[in-house]
Amino acid sequence: MMNALLEPFATEYAAAEEKLTDQGDDQSSIHYPAVFLFIGDKTVDAIDPIIQINDKKWDNSDGVMYVHIGSQAATGSAVSADSTNPKNSTFSKSSEISTVSADSTISTASVDSAVAAGSAVSSVSQGETQETRETGRQQGLSRLSTLALPVPARSDAENGKTLRKEVYDAFYREERLLVELNRMLRQVSHQIADYGRLYSSFDRIHLSIITRVDDPLNVFVPEISLLAKAIFNQSFKSVQMDLFTLISEREQVETFGYSSSVGVAFLRELDGMQRADYTFSARLQVTEDGISIPVTHAASPLFDLVYLLSDKNERGISSFRDMDDNYEIICHVSLLKNRKLKDAAHELNLNSYNNTSFKNNIMTESGRQGYVSAGFSKVKRPNESIALTVLYHFYRQLLLRMQAELPWSAKEKLTFFGLDAAAMAGRTATAVPDEGKLGDMSGIMTHDMSYSKLKRMSLREAEDALFGDGCRVYFRSNYEREAEQYVEQFAAAEQLRGAVQQHMTNQPQLSFFHIYQWTDEANEKDSVLKELRLTIQQIAKELEALKIDLEQLYVERVEDQSFQRLPLMDKHNLRSFIRCFFDKVYRHKLEILRLETELKLHRRYELELAHLHADCKRQVQQLEQLEEQLQRAATDSIRMADDYIGQNILEYYGRVTETVMHEFEAKRGATAFFEERYIGHIPRLLDQGIAALCQRLLHVCRHELLTAEPFQQTFEEELLRRANVAVDYSNKQVLSKAELFKKLYATLEHNAEINIRLFDYTHEHRYEEKYFFGDHTSEFIRYARSADETSRIYKLGCVHEKRSSGVEKLNLMGGFHLEDLMYYRNGKVYYEHYVASGYEFHGMEQSRLPELR
Repeated sequence: MMNALLEPFATEYAAAEEKLTDQGDDQSSIHYPAVFLFIGDKTVDAIDPIIQINDKKWDNSDGVMYVHIGSQAATGSAVSADSTNPKNSTFSKSSEISTVSADSTISTASVDSAVAAGSAVSSVSQGETQETRETGRQQGLSRLSTLALPVPARSDAENGKTLRKEVYDAFYREERLLVELNRMLRQVSHQIADYGRLYSSFDRIHLSIITRVDDPLNVFVPEISLLAKAIFNQSFKSVQMDLFTLISEREQVETFGYSSSVGVAFLRELDGMQRADYTFSARLQVTEDGISIPVTHAASPLFDLVYLLSDKNERGISSFRDMDDNYEIICHVSLLKNRKLKDAAHELNLNSYNNTSFKNNIMTESGRQGYVSAGFSKVKRPNESIALTVLYHFYRQLLLRMQAELPWSAKEKLTFFGLDAAAMAGRTATAVPDEGKLGDMSGIMTHDMSYSKLKRMSLREAEDALFGDGCRVYFRSNYEREAEQYVEQFAAAEQLRGAVQQHMTNQPQLSFFHIYQWTDEANEKDSVLKELRLTIQQIAKELEALKIDLEQLYVERVEDQSFQRLPLMDKHNLRSFIRCFFDKVYRHKLEILRLETELKLHRRYELELAHLHADCKRQVQQLEQLEEQLQRAATDSIRMADDYIGQNILEYYGRVTETVMHEFEAKRGATAFFEERYIGHIPRLLDQGIAALCQRLLHVCRHELLTAEPFQQTFEEELLRRANVAVDYSNKQVLSKAELFKKLYATLEHNAEINIRLFDYTHEHRYEEKYFFGDHTSEFIRYARSADETSRIYKLGCVHEKRSSGVEKLNLMGGFHLEDLMYYRNGKVYYEHYVASGYEFHGMEQSRLPELR
């Protein structure tokens, strides 16, 4: 439940911050129209992230089209088979998805059900409502079209032997497949025309084809690619095609043999496609009348460039981001090759990317085209971690304020609970009638008894002789029962909690943390129970002494008492004795009753204090558990960030949060956060549930703290301040900006390691280019361009995007070949043995396959 509150909070803050910083940042534009074509069921995971990245980075991304071709099992309606994957929960800026199957005409399926509530893109940021977002979505045309092929896509033992070949044969055997594929691609081409105003030129179209190396459906990559090229050529003067082949080595644990064999089979075919003498011809174009037209490809490599991207880097280490970096690479490479230059003369000074030059540099002298891989890294303010960290420290600071020790004496604490001597004496006086009724005891009937007979008796004997049980019954009825009834009906809990509530209302610095401490019997220093029990012991001792005194009084003789006696006046002496008896014995009994009543009231309060402590303990535990949850959420988020952007977040934002809170309180009052318009009365919120308190915390943190000036920094300033947060100002070891840039430069390079594992790092034809995406006028980019300037052996360029939110780095490396790939070397063994065991991996004739290298 807590994650359901915290994740949207962090996500929405990050989205709002990026939107805010992006207001001062440039979005790049692509020069020519672009289409991303995903082939195979295993590319489903890539669709949504790539759409999201493009929509965020490109200001004319509304015109980018996306096509997915898979089996019916995975494609279905809106790629629903993968809707459980959070990476595919949303298709940004798409109101509908065009779905094509071999058994139906083109239709549209709503994606509302596929939009997950926790998706970062689907989160509603500040100033944006669900209604306005939905309106925006409905205004756009379909940008994702899918083709569901009725072919088996399983890799189990039943059809694994001939699966790729069967898929290939079915593609040519089922004419309806070609009809629907033609129709879908023509529709995509037509839709692109509707966005002509978004592009600088319509002369060329960039077609990026994405597939997984081990997906059986990549068997007809040449057919789909060339058909798409032929159809797009009817609207554009040229089509530039790139192939992005994804390799997931992490998944090859259970089916490593078969999966590796399929992967090597595709790479073998790909090696043929990229030969300078590669040709192709097939009747792939189909008209509405069923007339088929050949699609041909003259001798040349099929793709402009082929990128091989693995989830393992050059050092063989798996990325914790899985394929996410590769999706970033695909988008950034596409931008690099198709970017609209804002100032051509200026861009030349930044060593802009030149595709022709890059291709020439990765080609061997014999004309053999090399493959390309890449690495990607970025640094930006870790906004999600910041939001959760500030929330945790905000809450922690609130708890510290609630726990702040008050310099109250024991007497003041007793007064707070209504247990001071005056208050208890008042309650006792209310419970026990005053002495007035003792005067009425003289009216109690006496037995016929002379003083002369009584004078040698004890007082107890004299009372029995004169009154029998009369006095005791009278005292019982007029005093003891009233006191007992008062004590029985006395609402100690209400009295106690009422006093607490009144004092807490008038004194906001008080909290139930204080009550918890003051009612904790284990707290020797601050607990009022100690004082209360001392009072109880004192009353009990006094009561015991009074009872002993009463017993001693009762054994005294009548003639020893001090009262007026007159000779020969027996009746007068009797009346004088009776007055003396009542005054001495029953006034004593009344004092005993008062002490007994006061003792009972104190013990009632002692019991209720224990109940109050238990209630406060539950509230304290709830607050402590919430603190643990908030701390865990913050630390988990920081742990997910790379070291270079996650360092010192807890320490730095602990200080920033404390400072911001002090400034807030200086303007609005020391207890402002606990006013109703902010956090309010925490016990009352807890009565509604911990979620009610958490929601108030989120609201105040988002609107009163995270909007403060210390949170409005460029990523460079923020990172530098965090790097030095633990350093004393007098310490000469403080990290300078130059040292920070040096470390940041090295870290970006380290995290942008090439995402492919090669047998030899220094293979013969290795060629590298590296590009920063950021503001070339920023201090860090200026530093990066000059660092190692005289010793670097690679081309370093910059894609200028005015921004203060962060910087990204794309490393390109090309010139390697299949035999350089560890994946190919390892998988070739499985491939050869599977082929020897009767597995058929290819649709084309064996004679057209290149030799295994």
